[in-house]
Amino acid sequence: MGAVEHGWQRAVFLDRDGVINHNVLNSETGEFESPLTAADFAFIPGSLDAMCALRSAGFLLFLVSNQPNVAKGKCTHEQLSAIQREFVSGLSEAGIDFTRFYYCLHHPQGIVTGYSGPCECRKPSPYFLLTARSQFNLDLRRSWMIGDRQTDIECGKAAGAGTIFIDAEEPPSRRCGIQPDMVAPDLRSAARLILAG
Repeated sequence: MGAVEHGWQRAVFLDRDGVINHNVLNSETGEFESPLTAADFAFIPGSLDAMCALRSAGFLLFLVSNQPNVAKGKCTHEQLSAIQREFVSGLSEAGIDFTRFYYCLHHPQGIVTGYSGPCECRKPSPYFLLTARSQFNLDLRRSWMIGDRQTDIECGKAAGAGTIFIDAEEPPSRRCGIQPDMVAPDLRSAARLILAG
């Protein structure tokens, strides 16, 4: 069966950092975090192939990512835009089109005016998935959310989508508290699970 049935489209919602691209060691915090500059952005091997395969199968691709670095004062809007340009350039070279990029720039403990405090779009809220459903006539019950954090799984489940937790540790850590529908070591493996039906 194709990705469209009775006018309802199927989609794959993807977290970005740690799923599509590598996280980067932040020397100030000692933790692996999202890249702060375009030079730090690097696709995880196999992620482009995975997205190509999903698009070829007819799935619409959406990015759903919490990006609080502006709110936390760690980077500027210009740096964030440069990272996005690097990301889109890599997608374009691989012939991959995303239907929409959804970014939440807020953080409850943000220090930048306008981006601090609670919001309706930050995962685990399903806000962006429900927005996409309305805008693009999606069947969320036949769609997927893929991410490497518990908030991704909670978001997908709240929207009624299937969920795949990316656990790159060997052996798998199962560190996701809420049970996902499936676990995969990387996006390429996750795509194979989806395409296997």
